[in-house]
Parts: sequence; C-alpha cells; structure tokens
Amino acid sequence: MRTLESLGDLRSKTVIVRCDLNVPLKDGVITDDGRIRASLTTIRELREAGARVVLISHLGRPEGRPEAKYSLQPVAVRMAELLEAPVAFVPETVGAAATAAVEALRDGDVVLLENLRFNAGETSKDDAARRTFAEQLAAFGEAFVSDGFGVVHRKQASVYDLAQLLPSAAGRLVAGELEVLQRLTESPERPYTVVLGGSKVSDKLGVISHLLQRVDTLLIGGGMLFTFLAAQGHKVGASLLEADQLDTVRGYLAEADRLGVRIVLPTDIVVAAGFAADAAHEVVAADAIESSSFGAAGLGLDIGPESSAAFASVIADSATVFWNGPMGVFEMAAFAEGTRTVARALTETDGFTVVGGGDSAAAVRALGFSDNQFGHISTGGGASLEYLEGKNLPGLEVLA
Repeated sequence: MRTLESLGDLRSKTVIVRCDLNVPLKDGVITDDGRIRASLTTIRELREAGARVVLISHLGRPEGRPEAKYSLQPVAVRMAELLEAPVAFVPETVGAAATAAVEALRDGDVVLLENLRFNAGETSKDDAARRTFAEQLAAFGEAFVSDGFGVVHRKQASVYDLAQLLPSAAGRLVAGELEVLQRLTESPERPYTVVLGGSKVSDKLGVISHLLQRVDTLLIGGGMLFTFLAAQGHKVGASLLEADQLDTVRGYLAEADRLGVRIVLPTDIVVAAGFAADAAHEVVAADAIESSSFGAAGLGLDIGPESSAAFASVIADSATVFWNGPMGVFEMAAFAEGTRTVARALTETDGFTVVGGGDSAAAVRALGFSDNQFGHISTGGGASLEYLEGKNLPGLEVLA
C-alpha cells in the first residue's frame, strides 16, 4: 500500500486529505473528539512538510443535500484548538467559495470543506455521478491522502474515485489501522480473545464466522447475548432477540465446539423493568431471566457482576484481545458496569489490546478511560469488522 513517502516533496503542493471527522454531536456540541484527534498526526506531518492542506469529510447521514445539523463547522473550531493553528472553514464542498479558499492557501495552511454528503454524488451508486463529483474535488489538489479508515469499506467518490484521479497514498491513521488489523488476523499472540457486544448478532455474523477459525476464546455480551441464550433453550423475557438468527447461532456453537474454541456467555444478567435510566432492576441467573421480579416483561440491559469478573479473568490471561461492542446500555449508569469492567480489564492486562471503534471507543471515553490506556483504539467501526470478516475494502484496494 502506498504511503506518504510515495508522494515525494509536498512543499507548496495542495494535498486533499480524506479524514473521518464523523464525530457525535449533541445540540451542536461535539461529545467525543476522538476521531479529530486521530486525524492530527497526518495533518501535522503535511503542514510541517509545507503542504497546503484541504480536509474533506462526511458527518452523519444527510440525504445528498445541506442540513444544518450535519455541518462540519463545529469540527473546524475543535480542529483549530487541537492543532493550535487556524483552520479555515468553507460552508460548501465545491463551488466558487471553496475554490477561492483553496487558492488562498499558503504553505502549511489548512482548510476544511463542508460535509461531503451534502452532495448526492458522494454516495451515489451511479459510477458516472460519483466520478463527476470526484473530478470536482480533484480539481482542488495535486495529491490525495486517504486517512479516514472508517470509510475505506465504502466505494464512495471521496474514498475510491478520487484516489484514482490524483497521485494518492494512505495517511498515517489508515496505515496504522491496517498494521493493527493485520496483526489481529495474521499473527496474533496467543491466547487470543475476542470480546463481542452490541445489540445485534446479525451485525457480527461475518466477523464471528471468520474469527472462529482464528481465536481461542469468544466472550459474548451486549444485546446479542440473548440470541445465544435463546439458542441454548433459555427464555429471555422481553430482552432483545433475533429469532431469525437462532439456527445460525446454534451453528456457531457447534462449530466452536468442533474447533475447540471457547464461547463464553454470561452467567448472570442485570434485568430491568423497562428501558430507562431509572428503571427498577436486579441481577438474576442468565438461565432464569423470567424468574426476576418483572417476569416475562423483564429485559436484560447489562451483564452481571459474576459475568463481568469472569470476562475480566479471561482478558487478564490473554496475550491479544480485540473488543467490539459494549456489554450493556453503558449510556445509563445503572447498566454501565459490565462495559466498565471489561474496559478496565483491557487496561490492566499485559497483552496487546484493541478497542474496535464505534460504540466501544465512545464507551471507554464516556466511562473515563483515556486512549493511551489501550494498545490501540480503532476509528474504523464497520470498516474494521469488514476487514476482520475477510472482505476486500475498496478504499484500501485503490491504494495498492
């Protein structure tokens, strides 16, 4: 894969950098700036090389037209604070104002253009429409750096087509993410443990199937655990259940047994009367969820303390740990302890630990952990999972 070195001397050259600045916002305020921080290494290196830096990114899921709530303007403000340097912001992606802003750049300057997805060409399934938008973006620069790992699994104008139109290379973030994922799939130190959570088994089907051939232990938490419990014949009350995945899960359990892979399920569950932060709740055995005070109306919202301790013990004895997906509804204090215990275990083990982006990364920061307490925090989310599933990622293939 081509890296920054392949682009040669970048002094006075305009370099377009595709970042992933898709940060969570609440009332216009950034609640987690992790993705902005992750982009800084490449941006600083380009500035120090004398490049004129044009940043492009998406935020949220606008429908191909401007929506004020998805503007990148707050990101430009935070980026400037973290860079300790001005970051100009242009409230359009292509057009006269964007062209003027790019032409005004001097060596080391940075400009951030408005949300790519305000233009329907960015995500179009029509190759010609996507290419047209990519050509408009390419007109701004002399080189392209792909540094948004969270989007490399998308065949989009700014990820795939733009890389074909200009001399292109991976930025430090993308190169670093790829190195970590190769380590997880090709040469992990053992014992190798994967912790999977989140709401749905269906979101993790490919990664479970692929990893069963490679790991020693799978720890299952989050909403997806109830489909596993149901597959074993247990009643799960009103807990999240994907009934259409029961046969698939039974197949995973049988395959794991055949391969000698341990699948560890929780032995106790925090069951609540409803999905609310102040809902009454209690801890019950995982095979007796409907015996709680709430009967069949009870729903599991976290793994219990016994399970949390058991998961932490497995993590402590592991040489490699990959974690994707919270153990419960960590946004509510009453149901955050399972996720907190797993996160703490990752910070305390001597093994190589990877937090797999998305909700997991948001969880560790929300619960008070810092990025440097883990071996690596991915910005990839879905892209990381697709890589671990063995899929080809268009945004990486185009940089080969």
